[in-house]
Amino acid sequence: MTLEVRDLRVEFPTRRGTLTALDGVSFSIAPGEVLGVVGESGAGKSITGLAIIGLLEPPGRISAGEVRLEGRRIDNLPPEEMRKLRGRRIGVIFQDPLTSLNPLYTIGRQLEETILAHLPLSKRDARTRSLALLGEVGIPAPAARYGHYPHQFSGGMRQRVVIALALAAEPRLLIADEPTTALDVSIQAQIIALLKRLAAERSAAVMLITHDMGVIAETAHRVAVMYAGRIVEVGSVRDVIHAPKHPYTVGLMGSIPRIAAKRSPLVQIDGAMPRLNAIPPGCAFHPRCVRRFERCFDERPDLMAAGASLAACWLHAAA
Repeated sequence: MTLEVRDLRVEFPTRRGTLTALDGVSFSIAPGEVLGVVGESGAGKSITGLAIIGLLEPPGRISAGEVRLEGRRIDNLPPEEMRKLRGRRIGVIFQDPLTSLNPLYTIGRQLEETILAHLPLSKRDARTRSLALLGEVGIPAPAARYGHYPHQFSGGMRQRVVIALALAAEPRLLIADEPTTALDVSIQAQIIALLKRLAAERSAAVMLITHDMGVIAETAHRVAVMYAGRIVEVGSVRDVIHAPKHPYTVGLMGSIPRIAAKRSPLVQIDGAMPRLNAIPPGCAFHPRCVRRFERCFDERPDLMAAGASLAACWLHAAA
């Protein structure tokens, strides 16, 4: 496996006590695989990505568990070593490309500096590689656009430049956090197709963080559904979308409008995601769950076999 996350726990100490943002998160991603991570805002999706790449905002910290990249443990590396690894072995694509691009430097200079920082290439070779990357991600006339600044590109083109930057040092893992949210639908489709192709051609593992099930359905091979800092269901995209096993996932799927379906009210999940300082005992979803029973109030379920998927739900416990 390219990435293995085991029992990851992230805490935020505060004056009123310690808040647990992630609680026992485990998953893996194989080379060439796209794992979609989905859930409502506050579920812990982005925190998971930030913990993996060592960019948690203090006082946030990994308090338990481990993260392994190609078998090497990386969650306990010194900051300087983690910084080198981030550029070399892990590529990151954020939601807003302007946060990843320096407005004062041309995109060509930014690509060259990234490549020279991580690969033993000459300046000429770095330029050649930069132009090739721009062409690979679909920037038209790369040589002509090489000397342009970020503000001279559209949102979709800026996101392509960010993807080129993320790929500059041949990373084994790509973490894409809401990479299409700020783009219109037609550009979203192009970026999705690009990510999918790059994962296949480069055998890179891709962790795609999003709240958009449409993006997941088009891009990912497997999907992990998060709720209140835990993974509540994981399985192939087909299984999770068409035969969800956790009541929360059932609600998520039922809230998606379908073009071909007869007109009928969309499913609504009552209530809201609990705050970090008010996560209920037992199954965190039980206050909103229509299928809860006595065990759900006191005992917290771990992931267990549920058909072809895994679900953290007592409905699937062996009798």
